[in-house]
Parts: sequence; C-alpha cells; structure tokens
Amino acid sequence: MNDVSQDLNLWFIFAAISIFSLFCTGLYFILRYYTSKDALDYTNKENLDSKDLAKETVFKSDANKVSLKDALSKSRRNFWEHITFAKSSAPQAYLEQIEEALYLGDVGPQTVTYLVDRAEKYFNVEKLTEDSLKHFLKDEMESILGKTEMSQSVYSQLKQGFENIEGPVVLMVVGVNGVGKTTTIGKLAQNLAEEGKKVLIAAGDTFRAAAGEQLKVWTDRAKAEIFFPEGVKDPSAVAFDALKKAESGGFDVCLIDTAGRLHTQDNLMAELEKVKRVLSKINAQAPHHTWIVLDANSGQNALFQAQNFHKVLNLSGVILTKLDGTAKGGMALAVANELKVPIRFIGVGEKAQDLRPFNSLEFVDSLI
Repeated sequence: MNDVSQDLNLWFIFAAISIFSLFCTGLYFILRYYTSKDALDYTNKENLDSKDLAKETVFKSDANKVSLKDALSKSRRNFWEHITFAKSSAPQAYLEQIEEALYLGDVGPQTVTYLVDRAEKYFNVEKLTEDSLKHFLKDEMESILGKTEMSQSVYSQLKQGFENIEGPVVLMVVGVNGVGKTTTIGKLAQNLAEEGKKVLIAAGDTFRAAAGEQLKVWTDRAKAEIFFPEGVKDPSAVAFDALKKAESGGFDVCLIDTAGRLHTQDNLMAELEKVKRVLSKINAQAPHHTWIVLDANSGQNALFQAQNFHKVLNLSGVILTKLDGTAKGGMALAVANELKVPIRFIGVGEKAQDLRPFNSLEFVDSLI
C-alpha cells in the first residue's frame, strides 16, 4: 500500500511538473508573439515603405497653406546671419562678407563672381547700407531669374509652344534618386486633374518595385489613370505603350515617370535617350517637354546634375523640391544663371498645393 501511495505521489509530481512546463512554454510563446507584433508595428511605423509614405503625404490636410516667405526662412536666415554683423566694417570687408554669404547659400561660383563684381561697381556710387544692399540684390536676382511669373495652370505651361497639337501633350520627368520625382509627378497629376484634364501616368520606373504603387496612391486620389503593365521591365516599352493608350483614349496629358539615376551613369542616361526616341516614333514632337526634378538640399551638386541631363536630353524645365527644408535656396540663382532653363515649379511642402508655379519676384522677396 505504501508503495502504491508512493507511486501515486510520484505520478502527481510528474504530472504537475509537466503541466507547469507546458504552461511556461505557452506563456513564453504568447509573450513572444505579442512582443514581436509590437516591435513589428513600431518598425513599420518608423520605416514606412514608399507606398505608405505616399499615403501619408497625400492624405494630409490641405489647410494652412505655407507662405513662401516661411518656406524660405532657413535660406533667408542663412544669408543675413553671415553679413549683418559686418555693418560697421569698411565697405571692402562688408563685400567680403557678402561674398562668403553667397557662397554659403550655394549661389554658385560663377554667379557669386558676377554679383560681387556688380556690387563693387554699384557701391562705388551708392552708400553701402543694409537697405541699399537689399535693393541691389533684389534687382540683380530678379534680373538673373528673368522676372518670370509662371502660369498657375500646369496644363497651360505644358501647352506653351504646342497650342495647336492634336492628342495628348507629353511630359517626361527625370532626375537622380531620392529627389522626390515620383511624388512630384503625383502632385502634377493632381493639379492637372483639378484643372479638369484627363491624365495618364506611365510608371516608367521599372527598377524600383514600390514606384508604381506610390504613383497608384496619387492617381487614385487625383482620379487620373496609371499605365503599369506587369512583367514589363523595359521603360521604353512602357512609355511607348502608354502614349499609344493616351492617344487612343482621348487623354489630355501623358506623364512619363522614369527611374532615378546618377548623371554620371552613361548607360542609364543613354536609356533615357532611347525613351525619347521611342516616343518620337508615335509623335514626332514627343515628348513635348522634359523636366528635371532637383533637390534644393543638394546645392551645387544639383546644378551639376542638371547640366549633365541637359546635355543629353535638352531640358525644357526645372522643378526645385524641398525648398522648405534647406538653407540653400540660393541655388535657384545658379540654376537660372548657368543652366538657362526656366524654373517651372518649386516644392515647399508635402501637399499637392505645395508644388507651386515659380514666380521670380515672389521668390526674391521671400529670400531677401
């Protein structure tokens, strides 16, 4: 009897240990699941992919439009903080401070030299004060930028010089990686749709998997159409078929997205030439415009990018993005002075309305 009792006790102990082990194991996996889930949720929140980022960007409220003066505040402060302390200096020392400030604002060596030479002549006649300096800089910058005021209508800019064409006007958008090219195309599409235009976007960035999905978010909101054929990796084929569809479907505008590439990658630059050749087989004038998107944060490097793209593609416009987050707004002067290609739009925020037609007078007033 004692042996039986002892065996039962041992069995109960073994069973208790087994149950406890199973309980601990279950608890471990439950905790691990929820901890992993929380970590994954946090990671996904912190590291949005391109599609999520586009959604976040698109669906922000359109209220509280940022003023251009506020958007360029960093560039304005960057300039004046380097010269105001020199007020009591001799004129030559003051001019040296101006020269340094222009360089720090990424105005560019060629444009800085031009402005400083002009300043020396101007201030031989005029007394150098902060007010006279502002007056001088505004006049000179407006002269460099051409005193232009681009049309508020994206479509009217695209039709400029092509008023009598039949069929869709074609815009090819190019630029290096990370400048905001795909987002900019989405904003252009939304503005065009709000103008009542029928828009087709060709998802020609076949290298970046998320590019098409990112464009899809924008086109859904703008009620535009996207041409995004599965399994097609040749951007020329995408552009060709998209333009055929745009012509047969009665679209007003065909926007051609392209993969980002460095201006030094000759083989990829040749690929862009091929896209233009293929489009011209359908319409001898297509693409009617080729615009480059430049990140204002890149400063002088953005100018080098544009110069190399211009040699290959004969650009007809520039879009400057991210001006609200940089102190290098002066690079717009370098682009206008050295590239001789009009600045069409500037980006000063994430919303579609923050892609604004370039107005040189307003720009200079906000910068100075």
